[in-house]
Amino acid sequence: MASQTKIAPSILSADFGRLAEEVKAVDEAGADWIHVDVMDGHFVPNLTIGPCVVDAVDHATKLPLDVHLMIENPMDYAAQFIEAGADYLTIHQEVVDDLPAAFAKIRALGAKPAVAINPATAIETVSPLISEAAMILVMSVNPGFGGQGFMEEALPKLSALAELRERYGSDCLLEVDGGIKPSNVARVIDAGADVIVAGSAIFGAESYRDTIAALRSPA
Repeated sequence: MASQTKIAPSILSADFGRLAEEVKAVDEAGADWIHVDVMDGHFVPNLTIGPCVVDAVDHATKLPLDVHLMIENPMDYAAQFIEAGADYLTIHQEVVDDLPAAFAKIRALGAKPAVAINPATAIETVSPLISEAAMILVMSVNPGFGGQGFMEEALPKLSALAELRERYGSDCLLEVDGGIKPSNVARVIDAGADVIVAGSAIFGAESYRDTIAALRSPA
């Protein structure tokens, strides 16, 4: 298993009434990144946060912010989220016609471009970008709500992308988001994941530190 696995707690499952405290708590518990889910109620059936909350999170931690835009027109808002503190900006393949142009704009604005695919989307739609994307996010649930169960279909997608990355000598990171917990994370890491997003598994645990450690280095 990869010793460099990064753990990115998703604040979607945090207590928003104590958001700064929650962010600081997972930071101190050993998190590598903070994952921020942005939903517009159109691309996904839920509505979450905007740039002002990203800015607040950025002020609560020095960890990289991994901002996932689950919205219909992500490039209309890219500048705002990057200015607010996004280090990685993830857009969805399903709603962007020209991904290379979007990546170029994200880089010009000062962030690292990433692309996400939903469970029903084939990896062939993003595999040509294995050397251009800073990261590819494989969704292991249908996006929109936290607390869903892990979808096994993500594992062969990860394995195929990992093989492709090796073939091309790419340093593109592979991220997985949805239903990951200590009991299933080993298979996800073995399939090639570099970055593990976990929301309820961390924020619903008694010990953030123990859970983060278990996700990074499963027994």
